[in-house]
Amino acid sequence: MNAPSPPARDYSETLFLPQTSFPMRAGLPEREPDILAHWQRVGLYAALREAGKGRPRFVLHDGPPYANGHIHIGHALNKVLKDLVVRSQTMLGHDANYVPGWDCHGLPIEWKIEEEYRAKGRNKDEVPVVEFRRECRAFAQKWIDVQREEFKRLGIEGDWAHPYLTMAYPAEAQIARELMKFAASGQLYRGSKPVMWSIVERTALAEAEVEYQEHTSPTIYVKFPVKARSGTPLDGASVIIWTTTPWTIPGNRAIAYADDIAYGLYEVSDAPAGNWAVKGERYVLADKLADEVMKAARVERWHRIAAVAPKDLAGLLCAHPLAGQGYDFGVPLLAGDFVTDDAGTGFVHTAPGHGADDYNLWATHKAAFAAAGTPDVPHTVGPDGAYYPHVPLFAGARVLDDKGREGDANERVIKALIETGKLAARGRLKHQYPHSWRSKAPLIFRNTPQWFIAMDKPLDGPGDTLRARALKAIAATQWVPQAGENRINGMIENRPDWVISRQRAWGVPITVFVREDDSGNVVELAPGPGFAASEELSARIAAAFEAEGADAWFSADPRRFLDGLVDDPSAWTPVMDILDVWFDSGSTHAFTLEVRPDLKTRRRVDGGHDRVMYLEGSDQHRGWFHSSLLESCGTRGRAPYDVVVTHGFTLDEQGRKMSKSLGNTVAPQDVIKQFGADILRLWTASVDYWDDQRIGPEILKSVVDQYRKLRNTIRWMLGTLHHFDARELVTTNRMPELERLMLHRLCELDGEVRKAYAAYDYKRVVALLAAFMTSDLSAFYFDVRKDALYCDPASSLTRRSALTVIDQLFRCVVTWLAPVLVFTAEEAWLARFGSDAGSVHLEQFPIIPPEWRDDELASRWARIRRVRRVVTGALEIERAQKRIGSSLEAAPVVHVTDPELRRLLGDVDFAEICITSAITVTDGEGPAEAFRLDDVPGAAVVPAKAQGRKCARSWKISPDVGKDADYPDVTPRDAAALREWDARHKAA
Repeated sequence: MNAPSPPARDYSETLFLPQTSFPMRAGLPEREPDILAHWQRVGLYAALREAGKGRPRFVLHDGPPYANGHIHIGHALNKVLKDLVVRSQTMLGHDANYVPGWDCHGLPIEWKIEEEYRAKGRNKDEVPVVEFRRECRAFAQKWIDVQREEFKRLGIEGDWAHPYLTMAYPAEAQIARELMKFAASGQLYRGSKPVMWSIVERTALAEAEVEYQEHTSPTIYVKFPVKARSGTPLDGASVIIWTTTPWTIPGNRAIAYADDIAYGLYEVSDAPAGNWAVKGERYVLADKLADEVMKAARVERWHRIAAVAPKDLAGLLCAHPLAGQGYDFGVPLLAGDFVTDDAGTGFVHTAPGHGADDYNLWATHKAAFAAAGTPDVPHTVGPDGAYYPHVPLFAGARVLDDKGREGDANERVIKALIETGKLAARGRLKHQYPHSWRSKAPLIFRNTPQWFIAMDKPLDGPGDTLRARALKAIAATQWVPQAGENRINGMIENRPDWVISRQRAWGVPITVFVREDDSGNVVELAPGPGFAASEELSARIAAAFEAEGADAWFSADPRRFLDGLVDDPSAWTPVMDILDVWFDSGSTHAFTLEVRPDLKTRRRVDGGHDRVMYLEGSDQHRGWFHSSLLESCGTRGRAPYDVVVTHGFTLDEQGRKMSKSLGNTVAPQDVIKQFGADILRLWTASVDYWDDQRIGPEILKSVVDQYRKLRNTIRWMLGTLHHFDARELVTTNRMPELERLMLHRLCELDGEVRKAYAAYDYKRVVALLAAFMTSDLSAFYFDVRKDALYCDPASSLTRRSALTVIDQLFRCVVTWLAPVLVFTAEEAWLARFGSDAGSVHLEQFPIIPPEWRDDELASRWARIRRVRRVVTGALEIERAQKRIGSSLEAAPVVHVTDPELRRLLGDVDFAEICITSAITVTDGEGPAEAFRLDDVPGAAVVPAKAQGRKCARSWKISPDVGKDADYPDVTPRDAAALREWDARHKAA
């Protein structure tokens, strides 16, 4: 009986297969908190500060989010972008400290506390203001603590233990100091101008607090009779105006026209009985709009009597449509550059107390208004939206009620116009109308006493104004993207004086005193340009705020600060308005960048090399970027920043704005719970954040797929490097060409990645690394080298060279990815170097030796890889047709027409490059049925099967299998590897 054959040897134990604890399944939601705990243990933030000592500083000054709720996807995008900046600038060699901050004052928080009061049946006005403020402070602190943890979970590294808060006592003191600087320099003044007013919230709103929504308004065409113009066609005519705010008619004091519009005098020839536009009436209208007006007025026939030249309108005086009922003043016609003939009548009803253009027209033509009987801007509507008692006919009527619903004012005005025969037509119009971004209620323009910072007041010399300083500072700032410069430039060029007062309770008060004359006009301001003790007064107030916070203004009579500085403190009135929160946030540079030692910089404007960046959404051109610019230029003469980066808004997958009502919101907390923060970070870094970006389930699915490819590439490197011995490094000059090609690619990428990070172009970074890791590494280099890495003898120069290169690849790729995939990069770094390795985030981007660059080598291999694509394309078809299983079953014939290219292919092991068991490169076009690619001319592939036996260890098919008698079932290469393996293990 024959003895049984010995069992075949398990060669897998002789292969250098990848081994790693770095799992294929990331499990980020569970793993990321462990990494956060690791950073806490190693004191990463403190280590970063220590490592940054002596480096140039790059400070990203945090635009403060509002402390009144959980973070949303916009917050996540914003904070991750900031973290990308800080981490990448750190790894580029800067000391990039990040100090988070919060905006804590203002209406949204106050509104929440008022809602709680209303729910409990309490009246805010019956609660001491300091007590109310204390509740606002507690509310803000609660949400700061919540948001802090949510931001930290995103992997944002910063000084979370010492953030800046606008409600901190030192911050409130500095905000007051900044305000008093404006007062002392004469830039602050009290004026009476129309401002956006929220009836629901009982306060003025800044432009940044206004949003436009579709709203249906009543429209009216109103007749303004021309006063005696005997002997002219205009005698007895009426100028027709059109408006969407009938309630502003009691405030009308002028009509604006344009010098470049063609006007005519039109007569009603026929109209229905009882019509508001009556046969025989004559109207002055823009020629372009006359037909539209007549049709709106249901006029059946009309004709043009004569042209009306602008000179005929200049100096023309009309009667108010409600004349004889308390409106017995003249209504002058005045030229205005804001008048168009796009809609309406070509004339603009002008109520100086209810519009910016209206007010500016009054300010330009005060004499004409005074001559007509209106020396001052009229006050018609109170803070509650009701007409004041002194308004004839309409006292007490309301424009809007306390909930923002339409009141009775419009209808009462329209009824009065009908009764006087001065209404020509009425209608309804859907249009975009200003609303409060908090209460969502419509707003009105109303004339109110407010505190302003002057944009055009002369400062230190001819042409030196706040506007001029701001425009100069904009030009000196780097704007990313560049379009941001034009946007904010236009806003500064055209903006009115800055309204900084709010009639609320929670915030920093306007810490000034006024002395008034008997008419209520401000005679002197303290601090102020004519007040001798301005510095002492400012110091007293600031010192009290440092000790007690801004409550010091409300806890006792503020006049105590004047003791000993004026003869009679009782003659002075403290201002009890609070500052607009945009002034608060605009002042943050003064109590962070200029005060904290870890944030102080020596910027280029000071002759240094440090830089300060502001990064926020594009809406902050009219918000934080804007207020910070004005505040700093008004007090320091320059911008507080060197670089301003803006991002767009986050939309759903269909490009719609996210809203709870549509059910299309994506909460960052949900994304983290399902996928992990690194997926959210990868999405942020992948999108074109300079524009609006989209997110949703399908988009996140593609991000997860991309992450998986990146992770698997890192995992394979880690597994392969398990067999790396640093004592067996191979110098570059001894490496095969393929390894030197990969080092060349690292050199190329180094410049591109650094450039992209320096330009804040993170989508470019992700695109570069994703393409490199999937195409150059996984699909090419690693695929080609797996045979040598797994199967070559331990002493093989090729294998050792590949391991040397993979070690460099790992270091570069993981550090380049670290600012984006903060958790995954850290996990990989610790898996490679152990838990005592500290952190990848303490590394700088690797310094790549310039001698690695070899453009000639890269050019040769580009040609080789093009032919390889033809081979792999041909083998894909063979696999699809099931004529082969693995590419190692193939031995294709490659036909090449170019002699130089044939030589290049002959200089390398092209079978190894194509991962076939054999390959033949021959001259000629090849047969017609050969496989070709259109973009690789002169190369054709004829598939063929490999001849010989299959190696039991490497699975290559070769006629040489069995030539080594000691190892009869493997190739000679594998036999040599086995002999070396066995000798080493026998010796061990």
